[in-house]
Amino acid sequence: MANPLYNQLGNPAPANDGGLSQFINQVQEMRRTFNGNPRAEVERLLNSGAMSQQQFNELLPIAQRLAALMPKH
Repeated sequence: MANPLYNQLGNPAPANDGGLSQFINQVQEMRRTFNGNPRAEVERLLNSGAMSQQQFNELLPIAQRLAALMPKH
């Protein structure tokens, strides 16, 4: 699927963006469909063992940067 930003700017999507456009689409889809409490969901993942504390520690700075880029509702 083409990146909508490239389409709006009138540029074709790059042939290989390293999966960035797919990642952006996944984040946008998650944002549209997720209705829960993000903190509670992360705690559930940690408590269930679906996410390790190490994974959480590695992903937290990325999540914080992404959250800063997303508009508040």
